[in-house]
Amino acid sequence: MSEYFPNIPKIKYEGPNASSPFAFRHYNPDEVVAGKTMREHLRFAAPYWHVMRNELSDPFGAGTAVMPWDDKSDSLQNALNRIPVFFEFLEKMDIDYYCWHDRDISPEGATLQETHDNFDAVVDALEKAQKETGRKLLWGTACLFAHPRYAQGGATTPSLDVYSYAASQVKKALEATHRLGGEGYTFWGGREGYSTLLNTDMKRELDHLAAFLHMAVDHAKKIGFKGQFYIEPKPREPSTHQYDSDSAACLNFLREYDLLEHFKLNLETNHATLAGHTMQHEMEVALGSDALGSIDANQGDELIGWDTDQFPTDIYLATHIMVLVLKMGGFTTGGLNFDAKRRRESHDPSDLFHAHVGGMDVFARGLKIAAKILEDGRFDEFVGNRYSSFNVELGKSIEAGTCDFDKLHEYALGIDSPLLESGRQEMLENLLNDYIV
Repeated sequence: MSEYFPNIPKIKYEGPNASSPFAFRHYNPDEVVAGKTMREHLRFAAPYWHVMRNELSDPFGAGTAVMPWDDKSDSLQNALNRIPVFFEFLEKMDIDYYCWHDRDISPEGATLQETHDNFDAVVDALEKAQKETGRKLLWGTACLFAHPRYAQGGATTPSLDVYSYAASQVKKALEATHRLGGEGYTFWGGREGYSTLLNTDMKRELDHLAAFLHMAVDHAKKIGFKGQFYIEPKPREPSTHQYDSDSAACLNFLREYDLLEHFKLNLETNHATLAGHTMQHEMEVALGSDALGSIDANQGDELIGWDTDQFPTDIYLATHIMVLVLKMGGFTTGGLNFDAKRRRESHDPSDLFHAHVGGMDVFARGLKIAAKILEDGRFDEFVGNRYSSFNVELGKSIEAGTCDFDKLHEYALGIDSPLLESGRQEMLENLLNDYIV
């Protein structure tokens, strides 16, 4: 078998004092933390679209990525040529999972049937590569945003013809995900929104989107797919407003259309930033509805006004994420998918490895710190004490929904004017620094 990265060794754990840039300093896949190995906790995945297809272009310039295995054509053969490259990358990085969009792995054809035939051929090759390497599919998805036909949406388009094309594409992608043993299937509504309300019937579009998702649920049952469905929130870009704008909007939509039992959220840090939230906020909202499923691990640049998809390097961010992952009991079907791309200046194939090494190490550190935080319990104890006044009978009746204003009015008349205790934000920030530093 050819080596496409001949100068890159298999990345292994060498400890904090490692000198090689091709070594893990903190990610030791077999190290047990909080009852599981790091491999089991973190469930790392690589996105096909960034690793194999991202040319590192930006709004002001052409791509810079050096990809000697790619002939730049949109042919089926070129799509097949990429597969062994990708699986060599997964093996050398010791990453167990991967994710794809259908159009990232296979090209459009002259007709819809030819497009599906191309897709089937690539899925054949992926199935073979998975069996040979033991790598697994975390989740698949259909790209309903790149082709010009989807300029006004796929499931929210005003065109029945486009809606039907989108349904056919999702049908095939869902069937392929099932065939490849995918543990989930994601919907990202990159064009499911609007640019202006002057030409938009919002209620009708939302009704159509809900009908589309119900049909996907029904088809999954029909083919025996038992994986988890995800919706991935993002507020805007490319649309002015996307209907899946943040965790709260997604959950409201799912409840309104009786879909919540079938879906969880796939959350991305960069999308949380664009929504004006922190990733911690988005995760807390999802956890409150038992709807946190998977994570696209990256970070954004607050000085740049678009989705920069940078590799995660922030230990504080990784710690916050892993505290909440551990609190929910860990991933089941989800994982940490590096939906991140190298910077445009980092164009050499070796930079793919440097980027993922850093991302995996930062989450390994976040995991260990998070486990220590939860084991010590000081944050949970402080928060519990802060709300302890509600532990009395009256407070419990409020939380049980059996209280009324008359009872609270009577109670308030019998007490002195309340004095609040300090929230101790700075003390808690210092405590967090103690764990991290």
